[in-house]
Amino acid sequence: MNYIAVAELTSEAFAPFGEVGAPLADGGHGAGDVALDLSSGTPRFYIMRLEQRGLAFEIMARHDRVTQCLGAVDGEPWLIAVAPAGIAQPGLGDIRAFRIPPDRFIKLGHGTWHAGPYFAEPLRDFYNLELTDTNTADYTVCRLDVPVAFAT
Repeated sequence: MNYIAVAELTSEAFAPFGEVGAPLADGGHGAGDVALDLSSGTPRFYIMRLEQRGLAFEIMARHDRVTQCLGAVDGEPWLIAVAPAGIAQPGLGDIRAFRIPPDRFIKLGHGTWHAGPYFAEPLRDFYNLELTDTNTADYTVCRLDVPVAFAT
């Protein structure tokens, strides 16, 4: 088992993988907006219920046609591992882990490798914005040589 340090989420640290969404005042558009690309199909926004995720992974996935947004519904922090787009298969040195605060969401850039959301609780709900066929027509996976656990 390999272990990866978990960084606190900042826009600057997460920039190679996507964008960070934060609370904004109602009305208007501009600074702080997250740029989405849902142009390659029909958007799907739903609450994703996940059970028994644990704090380790051995598979990462990517979506090349869509920018996927993820955030927690229940106001608790969660973890995600990411690796840059444009590499055929991430290795341990490519992977970064982040703790996502309860008042933030992330937008994964096109082709960003990701594993998560992860958490220790038995059950969590997350909102997910992607395309209706993201997990069938735009889903590339890779199995890591050695499982990775979050060093929390």
